[in-house]
Amino acid sequence: MKAMRVYVPRDSAALAVGADAVARAIDREARRRTIDVQIVRNGSRGLLWLEPLVEVETAHGRIGFGPVAIEDVPSLFARGFPAACDHPLALGPVDEIPYLKKQQRLTFARIGLTDPLSVADYAAHGGWRGLQRALAMAPAAIVQQVIDSGLRGRGGAAFPTGIKWQTVLNADGDTKYVVCNADEGDSGSFADRLIMESDPFALIEGMAIAGLAVGATMGYVYVRSEYPYAVRTLEAAIEAARAAGYLGADIRGSGKRFDLEVRMGAGSYVCGEETAMLESLEGRRGIVRAKPPLPAVSGLFGRPTAINNVVTLASVPTILAQGAAHYRDFGQGRSRGTLAVQLAGNVKRGGLVEVAFGVTLRELLYDYGGGSASGRPIRAVQVGGPLGTYVPPQHWDVPLDYEAYAALGHVVGHGSVVVHDDTVDLAKMARFAMEFCALESCGKCTPCRVGSVRGMEIIDRIVAGHDRAAQVALLRDLADTMVNGSLCAMGGMTPFPVLSALQYYPQDFGLEASHASD
Repeated sequence: MKAMRVYVPRDSAALAVGADAVARAIDREARRRTIDVQIVRNGSRGLLWLEPLVEVETAHGRIGFGPVAIEDVPSLFARGFPAACDHPLALGPVDEIPYLKKQQRLTFARIGLTDPLSVADYAAHGGWRGLQRALAMAPAAIVQQVIDSGLRGRGGAAFPTGIKWQTVLNADGDTKYVVCNADEGDSGSFADRLIMESDPFALIEGMAIAGLAVGATMGYVYVRSEYPYAVRTLEAAIEAARAAGYLGADIRGSGKRFDLEVRMGAGSYVCGEETAMLESLEGRRGIVRAKPPLPAVSGLFGRPTAINNVVTLASVPTILAQGAAHYRDFGQGRSRGTLAVQLAGNVKRGGLVEVAFGVTLRELLYDYGGGSASGRPIRAVQVGGPLGTYVPPQHWDVPLDYEAYAALGHVVGHGSVVVHDDTVDLAKMARFAMEFCALESCGKCTPCRVGSVRGMEIIDRIVAGHDRAAQVALLRDLADTMVNGSLCAMGGMTPFPVLSALQYYPQDFGLEASHASD
């Protein structure tokens, strides 16, 4: 009789809440009862509030149980596990869970379904098709597919990916590089980590396609030091892909070459900025470079370099496999395809939501997130990371779209959504933005290095009631200097959360609404 397959996630989020211990407990209990069980360590589905989410493969699809703790395992088996089971933790068919069923998963279609380190499993779920197609195409044709798809950088800047690749392709130079910026340091962001730990071959395939498109034969994945498990998973996946012929000197017998290496950062937030990352990759302190020249013209080691983040590159295989039009049909306006929304903070159902652009924040907060974890009213939502704005309730019905958000002074950024209930003090949060900048600044430019410290001081004076009108004017003047005078987004975007808190939540600063908007 065939062993029953049981899936227990192996990504960091699941491990943090005891997934390894749960997997061992299931194995022990199955042996004790002489039940033949095969445990597969899959990636997380992204339903993080249900982790560890244990799944059982049946003839009618996977049945879920969660969140499962060690002490739940004996009672699961006592109620019929791993076959049909009426245990209180039973969730029914996983694909029918509303949180998952309502999504439009393109980039994250495989996470949770496959063994992250199985080349064959990846292929069985549609992997490598994009690369196989790209191997038969001219570089310019690959680039044109990405341009036609409308894919924009998912790291925050939202620059058209195909245009960046075209610049690298057309740049002079015998040696070119592809660099994946996996220095995911934004609070509330975990989409890059989920891909690296749950579907690393999607990133590997995307980078290989990028190499073929721009004429690069070498790529680097720059991963933040706080992601050691992602690094180990990626390195193992790269070795497996190389052994299977999807990387190396002769990709699948095509005569075309591309290989990859992983590099770990040293804990600097500012290395999420592409030029600081390049400095770090070259073995120097991670400080921002002045631009021009753009990295696409003179990047890593002075050579033309295509730099994209994990989600961007992992989106490319779908585009090449299914065609540009398929990807472009999702979304709206100039925001095409899907967005990986990361729900975090004070939210009942935190996790990864991949949906087409056009979804509203209210839908994400309540239809997916289920409201606040505390049960109190949601008051403020920071979208786009620690340098993103605080989006007030009156804007929660605006479609998530790069241009629609920009028109209101907001940013979509990396797609992180951090929720705060009505106990939040936005003056404290605004001060923290300045403090964060002061701590993480590389120190190269004065507006960022000095402006962040002066910003903390000004906010302290506003809250203390020291000539508030004059201090608000001074804060706005400082913000203008930081936005327009900083070398990179570290200093340039730090005023965003400060000014949005001041504008929409003036009472937290002891201000009347009229003073905050002066």
